[in-house]
Amino acid sequence: MNKRQWYEYVGNVHIHSSYSDGGGSVEEIARAAAENGLDFVGLNDHNYMTDSLHLEEEGFYGNVLVLMGLEIGGRYHHYLAFNLREMIRGKDLPPQEVINRVNALGGLGFLAHPFEKGMPFHEHSIAYTWNDLQVKGYTGISIWNYMSRWKERVRTPLHGLYCLLFKRLSLRGPSRQTLRFWDMKCREGRVVAIGGSDAHAGVFHWGALRFRPFSYRTLLNSVNVHLLVENPLSSDAKRAKEQLFAVMQEGRLFIAHDGLAPARGFSFSYETVSGEPFQMGEEHGFVPGTIVVRCPEKGRIRVVRNGRSSGEWKNRKARVKIEQKGVYRVEVERFVPVFGWKPWIFSNPIYLR
Repeated sequence: MNKRQWYEYVGNVHIHSSYSDGGGSVEEIARAAAENGLDFVGLNDHNYMTDSLHLEEEGFYGNVLVLMGLEIGGRYHHYLAFNLREMIRGKDLPPQEVINRVNALGGLGFLAHPFEKGMPFHEHSIAYTWNDLQVKGYTGISIWNYMSRWKERVRTPLHGLYCLLFKRLSLRGPSRQTLRFWDMKCREGRVVAIGGSDAHAGVFHWGALRFRPFSYRTLLNSVNVHLLVENPLSSDAKRAKEQLFAVMQEGRLFIAHDGLAPARGFSFSYETVSGEPFQMGEEHGFVPGTIVVRCPEKGRIRVVRNGRSSGEWKNRKARVKIEQKGVYRVEVERFVPVFGWKPWIFSNPIYLR
């Protein structure tokens, strides 16, 4: 059977602009994305801070497609919404009501940083968690949030200095709690994982000290999403938007810390004994076959079945025979001298029920 050809497009989502509490304009963000070689960005300004969706700002800026969304929520239950037709207001709407409204508008949405811990230094560990875990109807979960994971390490000024000097290398992967929750939900149904930068590019205040610890250019080269599209991305912004959101809805994507090493070219698929290929995000009845993983550079490849490791391989490739049903996904770490193995790539699952 002929294999399908996929076109890989890389973007950064969960970005805040000056329309809410971000430090720059949409045009500045698009320029930073272009400097990092991204194909698209997704802005999610806070719904209680911005006056509208600002859909007039959506479209191509050179080769970068800008997509306008929202981060909906107040003290808790932040929800990353995309592909909305109109504004959703209300700072403290019940979380299920938020999900229902996004779905009614034809949008898709993700639980944002559901188990974050906050920054012990300076922010007193204030965390914007997702507490109602019984909600239904969401597209997926943002399992890897750059700023949430970065801030959790900063317990003192010395920790902050270390993490600032090694912005890329000090980053931890998704928390175990987040991965456990996601794996559990994937066993119940299809739940798409994304990641994002949570870029604000704001000014840090500590006494008389004022500085900008993170620029958009830095943050947009961190936790990115890599989407696999069946046809080349259209030059028409409306059609391109439809293509990308269709892929996000299906979960045909992986998450990568591109600041650690560029992850373009990674692939994870399943080949049945008859040669039929399955792709990330797809769900099928179980048929014996082989998991095939390819990385752009050597890494430590881990195959995860139903939330448990099924083996590790230190290589650029791995082929693993599968003889039992399950929800299979892949994690890849990259070795950095002195720092050791660092989290790099997290795939969406292939569901073999």
